Amino acid sequence: MPEKRNIFEEVSGKEQTVDTVPAKKPARRGIAIWLMVLFGLVALMIVVGGMTRLTDSGLSITEWKPVTGAIPPLNLADWASEFDKYKATPEFELVNSTMTMAEFKGIYWWEWGHRFLGRFVGLVWAAGFFWFLLRRSIPVGWTGRMVLVGALGGLQGAVGWWMVASGLTGRMVDVASYRLAVHLGLAFVILGLIAWYVMELRRESADLLQARRRRETGLMTLSTVLVAVLFAQILLGALVAGIDAGRSFPTWPLMAGEFMPSESFGYTPLWSNFFENPALVQFNHRLLGYLAFIFGVFVWLKARKSPMEMVRGSFLVMMLMMLAQVVLGVITVLYLARVDIAITHQIGAVILFVLVLRARFLAAYPVEQKIKRG
Repeated sequence: MPEKRNIFEEVSGKEQTVDTVPAKKPARRGIAIWLMVLFGLVALMIVVGGMTRLTDSGLSITEWKPVTGAIPPLNLADWASEFDKYKATPEFELVNSTMTMAEFKGIYWWEWGHRFLGRFVGLVWAAGFFWFLLRRSIPVGWTGRMVLVGALGGLQGAVGWWMVASGLTGRMVDVASYRLAVHLGLAFVILGLIAWYVMELRRESADLLQARRRRETGLMTLSTVLVAVLFAQILLGALVAGIDAGRSFPTWPLMAGEFMPSESFGYTPLWSNFFENPALVQFNHRLLGYLAFIFGVFVWLKARKSPMEMVRGSFLVMMLMMLAQVVLGVITVLYLARVDIAITHQIGAVILFVLVLRARFLAAYPVEQKIKRG
C-alpha cells in the first residue's frame, strides 16, 4: 500500500510551511489623524484669511513667490523694498497714502502669516501622503482621494494669487469680491472633503456597509440640499466681506427703514449690483440667511422623527448652531462688522458647515444603537 504523502510536501521531498505572517492592515486610524491635523490647519487658514481681509492686509505683499516668498524681510533694506512695492498699489495711493512703516508691518505680517500657513499645509499634506504611500498602507480606493485634497490645496494657492492680483492694478483698492468668494468657497470645499473623509475613516469599511442598510434617504437628501444652501450663503458672505457691505446698513430687521433698500439696483450694468452694490449684496446675504434658517428648522423637525438617537442628536446640535449663527449675524450687522465679532461669525460658519456635514453623514451611515420607543 503506497505511503500517504503530506499535502505540504514538494516534489523534491522537502516540506513547505505556510506563511502565517498577516498582511499589513491599511492605516485607517493613522490617516484619519493626519487628516484631522490638516482639517485643523485649513480651518485656521480660513480664520487667518478672514482676519487678513478684515484688517485690509491682503494687498500688502505684491508678488507671488511660492518658494522664496516664505522668507520675510530680514533687515531695514528688505522692509523698505517691500514698502516701496506696496506704495505703487492703488490701495496705498487712494486709501493709505499716509501709512507709516510701522503700520505697513502690521498688515504685512497678517498676509505673510496667511501665505506661510498655506505653505505649511502643503508640506503637512505632502509629508503625510508620501509616508503612507511608501509604506503601502493607504486603503484600497483612497489614494485618489488623498491626491484630490493635495491638488485642491495647490489650486487654492493659485486662486489666492488670482484674487490678490485683482487689487493691484487700475483703481481697485480691494480684491475683486467674486474672486474672494471663489477663494473662500474652495477653502470650504477642501474643509468639507477632509471632514467627510475623516468621518469615513474613523469607522471600518464593514461597519459602513452595514450602516448603509439603515440609511435614512429622506434626511440625507434634505441635508444635502441644506449643505448646498449654506455653501451659497458662505459665498454671499464673501461678497459682503469683499466690499465691506456688512458696515453699510447697521440696522435690523430693516435696512435703513426699508425691507429692501431702494438703491439696491442703482449700479449699471444691472448685473454689477449683485457683486458691487453694498445694499443688494447685504440684502441677499440676509435674505438667504432667513431662508436657510427656515429650511434648517424644517430639516430638524423631520430629523426628530428618526428612530436613531445619534441622528436626532446630530440634527439638534446643528439646529442650535444655526440659531447661534443667525444671532451672530445680526450682532455683526449692528456693530458695523467689528473685527472680533465678524471673525467670530466666520468661525461660526465653519462650525455650522461641519455640523451639517456630520448630521448628513450620520443620516447616510447611522450608528446602530437604541431604537426610539414609541
